[in-house]
Amino acid sequence: MTTLGSAMLGTRDVERLHRWYTTVLPPDSDDVQGDYRILGYGGFYLFLDARDDVQEAHPDPARTLLNFDVDDARAAAERMEAAGSTWVAPLEDRDGSLFATVQDPDGNYVQLIQLSPEHLAEMQANQTGTRPPVGMVVGEAFSGFSVDDLEAARTFYADVLGLRVSSSPEPMPMLSLDAGGRKILVYAKGADHRPATYTVLNLPVLDVEAAVRDLASRGVQFLHYDAMQQDELGIHRGGGPLIAWFTDPAGNVFGVLERG
Repeated sequence: MTTLGSAMLGTRDVERLHRWYTTVLPPDSDDVQGDYRILGYGGFYLFLDARDDVQEAHPDPARTLLNFDVDDARAAAERMEAAGSTWVAPLEDRDGSLFATVQDPDGNYVQLIQLSPEHLAEMQANQTGTRPPVGMVVGEAFSGFSVDDLEAARTFYADVLGLRVSSSPEPMPMLSLDAGGRKILVYAKGADHRPATYTVLNLPVLDVEAAVRDLASRGVQFLHYDAMQQDELGIHRGGGPLIAWFTDPAGNVFGVLERG
């Protein structure tokens, strides 16, 4: 499987570029790894790399465009205007969909796209052969499950599994797990919670045995089922993908399975 997961911008002034993107196109996440600033946008990552072997401004910016799908193109355009950005093509309404192209501080072309519900449905119909209901954003579908203790769940998901976890405030507190760009909602049911009898979340790994040993060192206990052909680590080796199961603090079943 091949996945395009990120893009990298080399820059002479990483802080200036970082400030512009986080101001006009606020990311889902903003991390630092080594010399990189990494901005997360819906599962796609934009790496900002401080380099002294690139030009101050992009010499041929029309060759590559960064396309950003936004919920409110007019608001994003206003932020870009306030930041003193240079417009290549001002915001334009094309039969209900909005498009604009601007340059970031290094001269890279950045395009804003806000598709109308009708255009979005038409595009999705071209991919599936059947048009979904107008306005349905199929690519943003998400799932959810319940727990009995949100704080215990948050600690486990973040500190043991290493997942990115965000919280929503009252009146309906929830957790949101960022798993490869797919949002998974976790909500509290308290005493009414009943653990699911199926695997609620599968986590692909490159080496299932290494992952199982690592998780076991973090205190995770793996499940053993009588009907399954599992080894001493709990890894199912009876055909199909190599997989092992464990539970979160609420008793929901998770799986780690080796990518084929």
